[in-house]
Amino acid sequence: MYIYNETMNVDDAVHDEWLIWIKAHIPKVLGTGKFEKATLTKVMVEEEMGGQTYSVQYRSYSREALDVFYRDDAEKFQLEALKQFGDRMLTFKTELQIVNEFTVNFK
Repeated sequence: MYIYNETMNVDDAVHDEWLIWIKAHIPKVLGTGKFEKATLTKVMVEEEMGGQTYSVQYRSYSREALDVFYRDDAEKFQLEALKQFGDRMLTFKTELQIVNEFTVNFK
């Protein structure tokens, strides 16, 4: 399984608007059918540049699904975010491949 991760630093001036927007944006990305779920997290760091930092981790069904997302959908979503927030939101994207998952079994 693959994780498409977007880490975003959001200017404090648009933070509240952005938080409403991202909560509506994530279901649109999931609606493409390329991901099974997404997790929105706040990154607990203080950036020198200020702002608030968040991460959205989208779990894809497969490498192929992720490639189709890049081909068919990614640019549209990037342009939407750029139009809405411009340089008030900086985004860093990474891909992660899950190697193993571990859980604790309490008895």
